[in-house]
Amino acid sequence: MSGPIPEPLLTLCVVVTVFTVMFALGLGIVPGQLLRWTAQRPGLMARGLFSVLVAVPAMALLVTRAIELPRAAQIGIVLMSISPAAPVALRRSLGAGGHQAFAPSLQICVVTLAVLSMPLSIMLLNHVYAGQASIAPSQVARQVFIVQLLPLGLGMMLRHLRAGLAQRLEPRLGRIGTFMLFAVVVLILIDVWEVTINAGLRGAAAIVLTTGGALAVGHLLGGPDPATRTAVAIISAARNPGLALLVATLNRASPEITATVLAYLLISVLTIAPYVIWRRRAGQHGLPLAD
Repeated sequence: MSGPIPEPLLTLCVVVTVFTVMFALGLGIVPGQLLRWTAQRPGLMARGLFSVLVAVPAMALLVTRAIELPRAAQIGIVLMSISPAAPVALRRSLGAGGHQAFAPSLQICVVTLAVLSMPLSIMLLNHVYAGQASIAPSQVARQVFIVQLLPLGLGMMLRHLRAGLAQRLEPRLGRIGTFMLFAVVVLILIDVWEVTINAGLRGAAAIVLTTGGALAVGHLLGGPDPATRTAVAIISAARNPGLALLVATLNRASPEITATVLAYLLISVLTIAPYVIWRRRAGQHGLPLAD
């Protein structure tokens, strides 16, 4: 990353922010409720996982080939598409009206399966692009554990052991997390706006189409319940730049691939925003969100 903000500083801000957000979310989750609700609806979970782990990468491959992007741009977009479980996806999903039990369950399952899905997806992409990239499951596991599972689990543990304290802390940490997220977004905008512009119209169009398609597929596969539709759509569309950049760094990817990953991060956030606003407003006004 070659923006004006030193990379170690930006990385530290992102890590602290995500840890705070995930811990605050964990404070509001009752583990037993997740297990009971998900166990009764295995078909819905299977459709959600299919949307996140299979449908979105397939869509990215089709879009990038159809638009005939340069090789580096294709790899960057597809790399993001195989990097699931964005840390802020759960927060955005719940904030937009996503199901309070299903959304965390889906996020945790996706995070756990990413340990296997990422290496397998990279192996398949090596055949498509005649590459030699790789990543060990342990490297993925370390990243998702530290960034997501650890703070989420700590929050859930505190909720289980000290429910009263957790209920008092949750709104306060939620507000702090919101402020920190806003600050990090501003820092990222300052750092990657030029990279995003340099992605070009065709690259930006491919990212918008991939993200929009992910929202549509997730919405359709999320079942008749508006809340589960919202959860699957947003968790499908929000990809994990941390995992994508980890793969790029370990395999010494070209600067063009890294730039595409950063452009994808910003453009996808902007693409998802109207859907989040629509679901939130529809829920507030009691409108039917499902077809």
